[in-house]
Amino acid sequence: MRYNLLGQTGLYVSELCLGTMTFGGTGHWARMGRLQIDDVTAQIKKAFDVGINFIDTANVYSLGTSETMTGQAIKNLGLPRDQLVIATKATGIMNELPNGRGQSRYHLMNEIDASLQRLQLDHIDLYQLHGFDPLTPMEESLATLNDLVRSGKVRYIGLSNMAAWQIMKALALSDKRGWARFESVQAYYTIAGRDLEREVIPLAQDQKLGVMVWSPLAGGLLSGKYKPDGQGPEGARRTSFDFPIVDKARAFRCVEAMRPIAERHHASVAQVAIAWLLHQPVVSTVIVGARTMEQLEDNLAATRVRLADEDLAILQEVSQLPPEYPGWMIAFQGQYRAQAPVKE
Repeated sequence: MRYNLLGQTGLYVSELCLGTMTFGGTGHWARMGRLQIDDVTAQIKKAFDVGINFIDTANVYSLGTSETMTGQAIKNLGLPRDQLVIATKATGIMNELPNGRGQSRYHLMNEIDASLQRLQLDHIDLYQLHGFDPLTPMEESLATLNDLVRSGKVRYIGLSNMAAWQIMKALALSDKRGWARFESVQAYYTIAGRDLEREVIPLAQDQKLGVMVWSPLAGGLLSGKYKPDGQGPEGARRTSFDFPIVDKARAFRCVEAMRPIAERHHASVAQVAIAWLLHQPVVSTVIVGARTMEQLEDNLAATRVRLADEDLAILQEVSQLPPEYPGWMIAFQGQYRAQAPVKE
């Protein structure tokens, strides 16, 4: 297991992060997984034993049950708090009351205390906004997050699922007011879904934000276990919940390109898909969540796959994004400045 700095902070996080969306299985979240406390404890122990120090959860996962199980498992195992980086999120619908969702000061203040109680912690290492709230003024949310950092309840702040302009606006406001800034972006990014490269990744590189990847296997589609007609293993998530949105034709072209690479490396297709992400310099960590211990162990083994330049070239060709304006125009015009002038 290797460790990367999270953005421009001095915080090292493991290259794989344990995701907890499969913990609990309450209501809608049962589609992702229904792990109960014994299996949750086993997964957290396995992850910690192989060197994962980063765990990502959210208040909305099974309406708090995921956080509760995560906290209880850490306590049951007696894991040292100073060797763990715990991340959670707030924004989603926690109840049907008028203020049971969003990023208002009222909601965030309530939710940080609820998350701390469920996790049995006195602070959250990385507290993330779980999307964009179109109603709450951004200044209100950022001022609240800053107060949470200053209070000691939160160490760092991050965001998830936002557009580049929203992220940049937030960074500019924080810089102007001297507030704690976002240090990480949690986003969907796979070899079959490289849309993030158009705007968000260039922004992350420029502003030195860490990138945390969710759903590295596109909801299981890149596991190599699905057929182009949508048929998959019995009980597989995508057969009942077709998410995230993926260009399936491109996804299956990627899968077919990964199969011979996987064979050469004595690896699974899923491991190659995760390894491709681990080879991207902008990626700080890849979040892996599993419904079974077998799935988790397969994902963990991706850290041992070292893709050759030839492999990366093949995967680049089959997965590259089609040109889109203004990107192609920026690249075209930029070539005039790419070479230094020569004095004859």
